[in-house]
Amino acid sequence: MALKVLSALDLARTQFYHYKAIIITGMGLFTDAYDLFSIPLVMTFIGRIYYDKRVEPDKYVTPPMVVSIMAAIALVGTVIGQAVFGRLGDLVGRRRVYGIALMLMVLSSIGCGFSICRTRSCVLVSLGLFRFILGFGVGGDYPLSATIMSEYANKRTRGSFIAAVFSMQGFGILAASLVTMAVCAIFNSAANGAPKDPTPEEADIAWRLILMLGAIPAGLTFYWRMKMPETPRYTALVERNIIQAAMDMEKVMEVPMSQIVEDNLLPPSPLPYPLLSKKFFRLHGHDLFSCCFTWFLVDIVFYSSNFFQSRTYLEENRDKNVYEDVIEAAKLQAFIALCSTIPGYFFSVYFIDKVGRIKIQMMGFSMMALVFLVLGISYNHWDNKSNSHKTKTGFLVIYGINFFFANFGPNTTTFIVPAELFPARFRSTCHGISGAIGKVGAIIGSVGFVWALDGAKPRGMPVSLIILAVVCLLGMAITFFFTRETMGRSLEENENDVLGRSLEENENDAY
Repeated sequence: MALKVLSALDLARTQFYHYKAIIITGMGLFTDAYDLFSIPLVMTFIGRIYYDKRVEPDKYVTPPMVVSIMAAIALVGTVIGQAVFGRLGDLVGRRRVYGIALMLMVLSSIGCGFSICRTRSCVLVSLGLFRFILGFGVGGDYPLSATIMSEYANKRTRGSFIAAVFSMQGFGILAASLVTMAVCAIFNSAANGAPKDPTPEEADIAWRLILMLGAIPAGLTFYWRMKMPETPRYTALVERNIIQAAMDMEKVMEVPMSQIVEDNLLPPSPLPYPLLSKKFFRLHGHDLFSCCFTWFLVDIVFYSSNFFQSRTYLEENRDKNVYEDVIEAAKLQAFIALCSTIPGYFFSVYFIDKVGRIKIQMMGFSMMALVFLVLGISYNHWDNKSNSHKTKTGFLVIYGINFFFANFGPNTTTFIVPAELFPARFRSTCHGISGAIGKVGAIIGSVGFVWALDGAKPRGMPVSLIILAVVCLLGMAITFFFTRETMGRSLEENENDVLGRSLEENENDAY
């Protein structure tokens, strides 16, 4: 029999606290995207400042391998952070470790700007260290944000709420571009619009300021994270304190205590099997495999696409000063965010509880596969230097479709589904494991893509694009055969469905 407090959560109307929770939980993902998409722009600064002694045509350009290593260092931290904080979220509570993850992001963002020394090697080592810590905090935020939102949402709009939290990434991407353009415009204006040196000494302050400003939105939500009560589901099902769960729910939701007080104060017995036991894998191994490997595959593609974006379009113009150079790169990034990335998130928020997770995930994978296949087959045509501006624009439009269907597709759904499939006492852990495996794919995508393209093979790019298309098709196949639909079902229904199948199997075996 379902607890009244949980039934009330599932049936509650949409309230102000739901929107407040979206903002509070989404700020970590906002910071994650801000950092991810400001780094390619910062690398342009570093190339102009610290690689000025190289010979043409590599002068002023940060080596692609250095760029990818900077991305990979943060991702390694994210892998560890997701596994560690995901497990802590189940062992000691979502709320108790939630503020720690955010504070790590705030302090390490500031630390990135204060990267010590003025020599190239020292700056890169220091920046890499702080980016690792930043990634560790960001990794912790993923499972906690998704789990908290899923456990507060009602079952009718749960997918939309979790997707809305994840959509904060889109605004983080846009903020990274806008803040970068604003900082560069201010520094350029202070130099009277045309500094004598195309890379003035003040530019070394500009990129640091851009990274440090990313700490502000996350820092502003720290107080509200600390004020959030523990989720009623965790309190009732894991801590087994139904009275406290009802009191916490009454504080934040407009539900009278008379509707949620229990006749029987004894919650259901805790599940008799530990994490990663034989019974755990028998009950949840199928779901964990699906969540891990669809996230793994989409991150290979998504992070490769991000590097491909900077590799294809963000070409330095040595006739401009460093500020104008970075502004041009940021404009393109903002354009893609406004025209494809953010609309993709909005479509997910609107359709996720109408169409379902599986259909959207399969559609996204299939459309991304089609885009990469078209780009790979026709790449030599698009890459022809003699092509007109209209032709280049056509390439950009097709490429933007990839980002739209990544976000109106598996990039969003792989974040949602692990927060819905697993029991309360394993939910944060399993989301963390899924995300950690996914970020291993991101490391492969961001580093492996560089190795594929820097091997001096003339057909490296077309072959890489076709490989990404195959990866997308594999993701679609795993979704079709292994992923369970969770739309319109309570979290406990998903859990009971698994337990019910297990009982049937045991009865059949006994028979």
